Amino acid sequence: MTSKAFALLSGGVDSTTALYIAMEQFAHVEAISIDYGQRHKKEIEYAKKTCAKFNLKHTILPISGIVPKTMLTDTNAQIPNVSYDEIKGVSPTYVPFRNGLMLAALASYASGNLPDDIVEEHALFFGAHAEDAKNWAYPDCTPEWIGAMGNAIFIGSYYRLRLHAPLMWMRKDEIISRGEHAGVDWVNTWSCYAGGEHHCGTCPTCKARKQAFLQADVTDPTVYEN
Repeated sequence: MTSKAFALLSGGVDSTTALYIAMEQFAHVEAISIDYGQRHKKEIEYAKKTCAKFNLKHTILPISGIVPKTMLTDTNAQIPNVSYDEIKGVSPTYVPFRNGLMLAALASYASGNLPDDIVEEHALFFGAHAEDAKNWAYPDCTPEWIGAMGNAIFIGSYYRLRLHAPLMWMRKDEIISRGEHAGVDWVNTWSCYAGGEHHCGTCPTCKARKQAFLQADVTDPTVYEN
């Protein structure tokens, strides 16, 4: 039996592209979404749509009880209507060690659900990219952090789980281009922090999404309120 890939899937552009890359490289892929109490939980519904399209097993792991209240988990907090380029220092949308918590949950789940075969190494796919790491706005997206976390997962899983971050050096527009090449159905992705009926068009992720499609010269099928 060949090795298996477990892909962390939020339902957004980055994680969905990473999932498609995993499907290019592995015959056996499972998607895992994390419910950390995010106000835009609607993104998980889009993750479900992608998994249903390919008949992929999709598991949702809840970790909301250990995540602190932040702008992304507090529905009363105001969402900044700025682009990421305008943010200085720690991003207002940073959730303390969120990626560490999610990857730890993923690694624990995967360790307990590895195929019973002789293959020693399987893959975990994670969609962090270069723009999130820029200026250390999200330290848990930086190459330094990803390398350290990857080593911890590999050792902690008895050398059976290897962390893959195929988008780590890519800008957002490069991810759109890569996803377009892979055939990503962008309609089945969600980015907006507000979690309304349509993308708000003004929050940081909406602005980054708009700009990336424009820079990649790829048609954006997203409906924006603004």
